[in-house]
Amino acid sequence: MARIIGVDEQPKIKVKNSITDIPGIEIGHAQDVDALTGCSVILCRKGAVAGVDQRGGAPGTRETDLLAPVNMISKIHAILLSGGSAFGLDAATGVMRYLEEQKIGFNVGVARVPIVPAAVLFDLALGRADIRPDAEMGYKAAKSASAENIDTGNIGAGMGASVGKILGIQNAMKAGIGTASIEIGGGVIVGAIIAVNAFGDVISPESGKILAGARSAKIGPLKIGEEGSFADTLQIMKSLTGRTVMKIATSSNTLIGVVATNAKLTKAEATKVAQMAQDGLARTIRPAHTMLDGDTIFALSTGNKKANVSIIGAYAAEVMARAILRGTQEAESAGGLPGLKLE
Repeated sequence: MARIIGVDEQPKIKVKNSITDIPGIEIGHAQDVDALTGCSVILCRKGAVAGVDQRGGAPGTRETDLLAPVNMISKIHAILLSGGSAFGLDAATGVMRYLEEQKIGFNVGVARVPIVPAAVLFDLALGRADIRPDAEMGYKAAKSASAENIDTGNIGAGMGASVGKILGIQNAMKAGIGTASIEIGGGVIVGAIIAVNAFGDVISPESGKILAGARSAKIGPLKIGEEGSFADTLQIMKSLTGRTVMKIATSSNTLIGVVATNAKLTKAEATKVAQMAQDGLARTIRPAHTMLDGDTIFALSTGNKKANVSIIGAYAAEVMARAILRGTQEAESAGGLPGLKLE
């Protein structure tokens, strides 16, 4: 009888637990430590097939329509993840300038036009609201891009990221950039990078317990949660306080990230992988995809490995969940908000 080889018995590829384990992917970061804002660039010098999935009610994006499978452009050259809310989209101009200098872009005959989709998160309530990622910062991030970059926590687009904001930013917790990767057999690798900036709490998928999120608070005569504990966003939302807060809350959140693989995908398949990767958010963020979040996930394909798109998507969700947990656990305290990483 033939023996079925299990996944754990297959030869393993040495990985850095980073999206840069995907051949052709480089990461660059730039930030203003005092202003608590920054941007991150996922660079694909040889181009990558891309898709995108956006959920939640408050997105800030650029060049996402061209990723639709029915549209002409087949490959992109970089993705920008940025703080600064809509102001941060300006950083994409700097990424384009860097790529143009490197003669990288879509050939239109008279010039090469770099294709740089982007997504932003809201971090203006932490640090300084008058300083945001701009074209110069985007250029700096792109120039620093390297396949060896595996930094996490308070860096790049994660510099001003936070979670658990139902009771206001003063009762939230610090989060940051997280990345992870997994080898799923046959030489196929799936990786992810994400800036964790959720309205809701970060939870453990195994236990369901809150790892980081809204902290207990005293608002006027009202005491919410036990001192030194988590307030629990989901529980607050069904209370009178929560219903009142939700009427006046602003869209100061959003998780933005990228999943990538060295498997060969079409644009339509990359879009499906991006959709499935959103399940990683739902497993680790409670609640996810609210009207106060603009959760946007891109998917990239850089290689020619053969793999089933459903398998890639299933592991995209898994690796995204791991990246979110890592981005939360690696965040240091900043801006008056506590982080899980010990000083």
